[in-house]
Amino acid sequence: MKKRAFLTTATAFALAASFGAQAQTTPIKFQLDWRFEGPAALFLLPVAKGYFKDAKLDVSVDAGSGSGAAVQRVATGTYDMGFADMAALMEFHANNPDAPNKPVGVMMVYNNTPAAVMALKKSGIKTPADLAGKKLGAPVFDAGRRGFPIFQKANGIGNVTWVSMDPPLRETMLARGDVDAITGFSFTSLLNLEARGVKLDEVVTLSYPDHGVKLYGNVIIASPKMIRENPQAVKAFLTAFAKGAKEAMANPDAAIEFVKQRDGIINTDLEKRRFRMSIDAVIASPDARAEGFGQVVPGRLALMASQVSDAFGTKTRVNPDGVWNASFLPTKAELNVLPAAKK
Repeated sequence: MKKRAFLTTATAFALAASFGAQAQTTPIKFQLDWRFEGPAALFLLPVAKGYFKDAKLDVSVDAGSGSGAAVQRVATGTYDMGFADMAALMEFHANNPDAPNKPVGVMMVYNNTPAAVMALKKSGIKTPADLAGKKLGAPVFDAGRRGFPIFQKANGIGNVTWVSMDPPLRETMLARGDVDAITGFSFTSLLNLEARGVKLDEVVTLSYPDHGVKLYGNVIIASPKMIRENPQAVKAFLTAFAKGAKEAMANPDAAIEFVKQRDGIINTDLEKRRFRMSIDAVIASPDARAEGFGQVVPGRLALMASQVSDAFGTKTRVNPDGVWNASFLPTKAELNVLPAAKK
């Protein structure tokens, strides 16, 4: 009888310890900015390899439908954290000054915006000035289209005409000649054009960073509720993410396997190229190497805030101090994640 009582007590302690361990794990719902494409490997690798789990986090990553939607979903509390364009985050802050739960950026991932204007060489467009009087196409929420007034002002471009369409039609309309040029993320639109039979050497790419527009791109965002109630979880998330991002960028082709696990119909070779393009263009860019992965320069952020306020016509001016919180960033050593610069 005593032996059975001992076993029962031991079992009870084991169950209590198990429940205690589970209780220490923090669930985090994470919203991507877009579909499960190459760059999503940055987040899916640390999930699959257990880096978040090791940090006592239960992280679930969902595909998205645009940066604006990602900001909204974190603001409403549907998601705890997310990945979104800094300009979209700024716009939300400035247009919703009284919103009780405005997300903030906690780690810069795309140090440069991937936004670009793309045209076919046969159009005769070679420089930004050649866009004057032309017909440009993009979805209304496209980051490149929203930020085009900044690009336009920086390059003295005359008036253009916009044609709106759903995202899947953007590259198709350019290939067919329905529009003269499109805006979009370079590593997305270029590969989509190629998939539609357009050779890349037939495309002119006018990237925003290469033409005087030093906007920041995508940033990891967190809700004030998450920051307030569990700041250690935010820090743990960023540390585990940095570890996974370093591994993903060191071997980008292998990392795509974790994207394939989430979306079995992706074109693996295409997404390997997309991921490598994103690393070279916006993650490990010269600006990122100069400023340090994950970080922002206050002066550059303030300039972007002013530019977004003007270009987006926001209700209030963007306060750069209100959209960024660097206090959860990992150590300098942990942020040393960028692959070696190509010679």
